[in-house]
Amino acid sequence: MNKDSKIYIAGRRGMVGSAIWRALLSKGYTNLIGKTSKELDLRNQIQVKKFFTAEKPYVVIDAAARVGGILANNDFPYQFLMENLQIQNNLIDTALEQGIENFIFLGSSCIYPKFAKQPLREEYLLTDSLESTNEWYAIAKITGVKACQAIRKQYRKNYVSLMPTNLYGTHDNFDLKTSHVLPAMIRKFHEAKKNNVPVKLWGSGKPMREFLFVD
Repeated sequence: MNKDSKIYIAGRRGMVGSAIWRALLSKGYTNLIGKTSKELDLRNQIQVKKFFTAEKPYVVIDAAARVGGILANNDFPYQFLMENLQIQNNLIDTALEQGIENFIFLGSSCIYPKFAKQPLREEYLLTDSLESTNEWYAIAKITGVKACQAIRKQYRKNYVSLMPTNLYGTHDNFDLKTSHVLPAMIRKFHEAKKNNVPVKLWGSGKPMREFLFVD
């Protein structure tokens, strides 16, 4: 891939998408494209097809998703399932239809079984039940992984899936109702210090979590 190859980053303004954008710029890639959700609704198949036809990217990086923490997943299971299926299916299928050879699908470590052995291995996928608090999001992401796998098998295209661990960092979501665990904790500690009050956290504190700074 050349430094001027056109790279489309879906979800360019999100925490992960913006980090990818910064990383590619720092490595000298000059032809990056991205759209806001107002400019391009990735849930709309017609809009996605028109965009791909006009832009014809060489590489597509799918960092777009409806994301949230335990509370958001629990309160809006249908939206987390359906909107993520719509977003990723429109991107993957249109990329295939347009003859795009290179596609990176970003998922989540929550696709693995709740009680999978550590460290996680790819072959543990679909061997047991998921964590119930985010299974809707996980099921959508598993579908994306399998779609890319099917394209590699049937069409021999370079469609790959990457499953990062729990990410945090620049452009994170600090809303206490929809955020992930680390930004929620950062906000709670910040507000507790500012207001001189105790910190109240969810859960027992016993589960082990792995975190990665998004850059």
